Amino acid sequence: MTTSEGFDAFVDSRSSALLRTAYLLTRDHALAEDLCQTALAKAWFAWSRIEGENPEPYVRRILMNTYTSWWRRRWNNEIPSAELPDTGASTSAEDGQDLWAALGRLPRRQRAVLVLRYYEDLTETETAQLLGVSVGTVKSQASKALAKLRLDPALLSEETSR
Repeated sequence: MTTSEGFDAFVDSRSSALLRTAYLLTRDHALAEDLCQTALAKAWFAWSRIEGENPEPYVRRILMNTYTSWWRRRWNNEIPSAELPDTGASTSAEDGQDLWAALGRLPRRQRAVLVLRYYEDLTETETAQLLGVSVGTVKSQASKALAKLRLDPALLSEETSR
């Protein structure tokens, strides 16, 4: 199998999972597609080195590094505002989105840990390797994130109404 065929086969088989991860990180379909495409483009240039038994961890690492560089760059460009935009009242159609909204309010590292651990079902070790942190950091970030979700007002109001 040529390098091009190997890469095409990888993209065909794993791009939907990579896109799902990208969406869970960015919470935006267009950004997720851009993130996934950028990661795959970077992987293409390194494919001759990473092609082998299982190139997915390497490509996921590219995806996470790209996501991290995007939000770091965006963070430097944010401009504080004295007034927050009006969010409007919650409707019943939006109630199912409370968990997604609460996840979006978490700090990015905590969100990344939860996405990789619970949505992508990676182990603590795999998550730590992808994020370039220690296993202890993954454990503490997951614990802090879950504690914040337990105290999130949108999720609390939903629990108390049951």
